[in-house]
Amino acid sequence: MTARWLTISAAAIFSLPPYALGANPQDAPKFRSSVDVVSVSAVVKDRKGKFVPDLKQDDFVVSEGTESKRILDFRAESDGPVKLGLLMDASGSMRIGQIAVDARETARHLFSALRSDDQAALFSFDSRLDRVSPFTSDTAALATALGRLNPPYGQTSLYDAIAEAANVVATEGRAEGRLSQRSALVVLTDGIDTISRSTSEEVAAIASRIDVPVYIIAVMSPIDDPRTDQTPPFDATGLQQLARSTGGEMFTASAPAHASVAARQIVAELRHQYVLAFEASSRPGWRGISVQSRDKKHTVRARTGYSAGGSSRPTPANGPGGSIESYAAPRASSCGAL
Repeated sequence: MTARWLTISAAAIFSLPPYALGANPQDAPKFRSSVDVVSVSAVVKDRKGKFVPDLKQDDFVVSEGTESKRILDFRAESDGPVKLGLLMDASGSMRIGQIAVDARETARHLFSALRSDDQAALFSFDSRLDRVSPFTSDTAALATALGRLNPPYGQTSLYDAIAEAANVVATEGRAEGRLSQRSALVVLTDGIDTISRSTSEEVAAIASRIDVPVYIIAVMSPIDDPRTDQTPPFDATGLQQLARSTGGEMFTASAPAHASVAARQIVAELRHQYVLAFEASSRPGWRGISVQSRDKKHTVRARTGYSAGGSSRPTPANGPGGSIESYAAPRASSCGAL
């Protein structure tokens, strides 16, 4: 690092998103010495769902419980590059109807929304996570990799796969300790989980801690759409909460048009971020946070917590779920060789 970069703890560096750890040192926020810093990326929209541009630092309020956190630094990012990990459900339940075909078409919509300075990687899962394609800017190669996906088969370890893939995206999204692009995990699934050892709350805690937003596109037939079906065949509420607590969102695709809209919205959100940095709590453990706009007409979406004091193990007593780091972290390193 150059002399202009002040000391930041290793835990803080791990939590800083791409725009706070940009490739150009002169563009990076300057933080105070000997302070553990947490950096949070936020998406702000108006009541019509449009991005709100040109906000300033004073337009935001960051809270940790009842304590207001002073924003140490601020940055607005517009039209930046993105880095996507695409996780495809290849379990047996995807054989029903046209779900597997529709999921692959949704993946193509995502790839077509990328630009030459973006990157994506392809994963698939049933009861285990498989690496299909490494991160690349070659969208043609990514489309070809879709053809190498195994036919749907086996049980579904959805939540475990999300946790593992999020760790891989966080690890491989970094270059020499810096995130040069906004990274996210996009999951294409029918939403059904049969054998995960982890719960949606536990996975949300892991993804939120490492600042990887999880976007879920639930691909299904119109009859199973939770917007019209009172008893959908999957935990729609749990998946939505998982996505939102990481700063992501859940979409339902029961028609081709839904998939196209979801793909464009995900990529657009990742290109337009505000980054707010504040001093970490001196109390170790999982700390819940809230990021809001002073303008009540605005909706802010950001991750809902971080780990302070070097602790990475949120528990049911002080966070959104128990830690699965002991499961996710070791397996994340092994899946890259698959």
